[in-house]
Amino acid sequence: MKNMIKKFTLLTLALSFSSLSVAADEGMTVSIKRMKMETALRIAQAAIKACRKEGIQIGVTVVDRSGQVQVVLRDVLAMDITLPISKQKAHTAMAFNAALSTMEDRFTKPFSVPKIDGLVMSAGGIPVNIGGSILGGIGVSGAPSGEIDEKCATAGLNAVREDLEME
Repeated sequence: MKNMIKKFTLLTLALSFSSLSVAADEGMTVSIKRMKMETALRIAQAAIKACRKEGIQIGVTVVDRSGQVQVVLRDVLAMDITLPISKQKAHTAMAFNAALSTMEDRFTKPFSVPKIDGLVMSAGGIPVNIGGSILGGIGVSGAPSGEIDEKCATAGLNAVREDLEME
């Protein structure tokens, strides 16, 4: 019986140490990809360029994965209201990890989530999601429709998508 208890104790210790080494291999922190400022700037400039081709002047905001503003650009004749709207669109798209055009009818009850200050459920915001990693959000405002805003935001993302996917 003593021998059996001794073997059981040794087996238990061995298993404990092996699970510790697995936990140590996993580490205690995670690596998080973040967009460089230059990447966010390229996105914003490409979005403005796309809307200019349509004869439209917009405001565009790019936020990071925490919802913090990285870049804000407003074309010369875009109204000043485009800036807070584009920021809210970018933040909402990042937070829900979805294009806002897919969410316009999602929350219709009077006290639902989008009633929180700072969230906008209007087309023109898309997440920056590359390879399953959310890197931020893009919000565009100023076009005659949210669909055009979103088209310009998508053009901004497409300007850097390939480079981001290669990293």
